[in-house]
Amino acid sequence: MQYTDVLEQQIIGRLRIDNPWWVENEIPQFFLKMSPRLYLDIFYPLLRSLDVQRAVLLMGPRRVGKTVLLYHSIQRLIEDGVPAQNIIYISVETPIYNNINLEQLFLLCKQTLNKQVNDNDPYYVFFDEIQYLKDWEIHLKSLVDTYHNVRFVASGSAAAELKKRSNESGAGRFTDFSLPPLTFYEYIHLKGYQHLLVGSDLQLSDTEIGVDSTIDIDRLNELFVDYINYGGYPEVVFSQKIREDPGQFIRHDIIDKVLLRDLPSLYGIQDVQELNSVFTMIAYHSGSQFSYEAMSRESGVRKDVLRRYMAYLEAAFLIKVIHRTDDNAKRYQRETSFKIYLTNPSLRCALFQPITETDTKIGELVETAVYAQWIPRANTNISYANWRLSKTEQGEVDIVGLDMGRVKPIWAVEIKWTDRFVQKPEDLNSLLFYMEQNKLTQAIVTSKTVFAKHSMRCGDIHFVPTACYAYTVGKNTLYKTKQMYGL
Repeated sequence: MQYTDVLEQQIIGRLRIDNPWWVENEIPQFFLKMSPRLYLDIFYPLLRSLDVQRAVLLMGPRRVGKTVLLYHSIQRLIEDGVPAQNIIYISVETPIYNNINLEQLFLLCKQTLNKQVNDNDPYYVFFDEIQYLKDWEIHLKSLVDTYHNVRFVASGSAAAELKKRSNESGAGRFTDFSLPPLTFYEYIHLKGYQHLLVGSDLQLSDTEIGVDSTIDIDRLNELFVDYINYGGYPEVVFSQKIREDPGQFIRHDIIDKVLLRDLPSLYGIQDVQELNSVFTMIAYHSGSQFSYEAMSRESGVRKDVLRRYMAYLEAAFLIKVIHRTDDNAKRYQRETSFKIYLTNPSLRCALFQPITETDTKIGELVETAVYAQWIPRANTNISYANWRLSKTEQGEVDIVGLDMGRVKPIWAVEIKWTDRFVQKPEDLNSLLFYMEQNKLTQAIVTSKTVFAKHSMRCGDIHFVPTACYAYTVGKNTLYKTKQMYGL
């Protein structure tokens, strides 16, 4: 598109529409009515800090609320006294901005606002869906180096591409911030059910925050199953229309766009239909143990191609690969098996159908939902343990926390959606063996409804309802994320 005076006036008109606070001094009511995600309290201090000369790069899967987070940040800036005309929002995917570089758009905004090109006022500039601009990382890095009085914030849903280019070109110039799907902790708060949770005296080694109890476990379990089916995306949580057909929203608006549009070619992927087929297979078996050998046999896809697919799906925040350790927390020298979890259990519901509390697949999806609370944490050394317990039996512990320095497990959790083991803790053969083998003095086993404690020969087993445990881990994940950013 040729740049002309007429086009410039059209762009200026569009910029005025996209920045109504320049006149009205607040964001649109549509966004004001939305409850902010709890991650706003972590993201906002990052963008306020002008001391470090970096752009903030907001990444995450589609539809987790990145644009809404930007709008809520803008409103908070206005409330904190930042002049509304010093806040600029540009949605890069808008067709009229096609082939116009970021600096031109920034300067056009200043021109529109009758600002001096070289003034030293502090500005906050938001580029939404930045992946639609070719070589965006070069443009953004140049802006950071040129305008020291401006905090540039960019967001994008093509997570695999953003992550790859940020690592390659943005070192020292970009601060990455990942917005995950809703944790169960956030889901409960957005729905307004936090009154169901109450503190307890139970403090366990895998959480720095005490495990929450509940005044109504049946209601909390209903909400937990609802979270498994619909809870990963804010829009689905509040829209009955979307919940009636989650496949339309999640499969077409999220999965298809990630698999078909978000540049899988960056990872050497040519056959996106085959990628889609592999992802569907993984989603159906989320929480199961996989091997490239078995996956290749089932899908007919070569193992080297499967490895590329896995790298892309993980970079796109759709799956998480969890590696296996033996009964002594050591990695297998020849790693042939691993587990794969969806980062958001509601992806499976959208591809297939909602589950119920008694569904035959509920165990795997409960485990997936618990892992989804851990996955957003950076640098968390979690694994699962799997080894030969006897000639006919495999031993397994669902989640183990590792001290990588000493190559030792420091805690262990077994995920169950039943109260059976509260009455028969001696049936937890694998966990009891693992505790004794590694001198663990306590471990967690999740139950369906019961809090309890059993002192065994090897140590104490604490039973915690799965929904309470997931809520606590989600809360602790938010706390850990704050710590990571020094808040």
